[in-house]
Amino acid sequence: MKGRSLAEVLAGAVVLVVAVVFLAYAANNSGKSLGTSSGINLRARFDRIDGLANGSDVRIAGVRVGSVTAERIDPRTFLAEVTMRIDSGLNLPDDSSAEITSESLLGGKYIALVPGGSDKLLKDGGEITITQSAVSLESLLGKFIFSVTQMNSNHSDDDQGNGTPAPAPARP
Repeated sequence: MKGRSLAEVLAGAVVLVVAVVFLAYAANNSGKSLGTSSGINLRARFDRIDGLANGSDVRIAGVRVGSVTAERIDPRTFLAEVTMRIDSGLNLPDDSSAEITSESLLGGKYIALVPGGSDKLLKDGGEITITQSAVSLESLLGKFIFSVTQMNSNHSDDDQGNGTPAPAPARP
């Protein structure tokens, strides 16, 4: 340590400590677990899961209660089967529903669970049978633009008429 001053060594140590603290904070607040967490696995089948990915949130009333752990296509029905892990402390009725929802116009997707009213509860490995698939924003915009275009073309056809002039307004 002949060429190093005490100030340089302390500055390096401070930088390392700050980096470790930042890394620990980021890992703790990322929502990802490093090991196996307690929870139950549930499945749900959807027509479309556009924008949903492994690690996407599962929420009840806007509160994160789990995450998506796997996605696959059922080879028999060609539906997208999503596996999710939710907190084991939640006792979801077996008539609960799952809906794929957007966080915002530009944001990602998550699964919103709506608890049902049944006395029977979903068990580990159970399936949520009432589902609503993702709505494609592009498809909705396309339909809206098409309908506006059709409405405008019908309106312009009405304005052109059949070549006969419109009757003059009656004079009092």
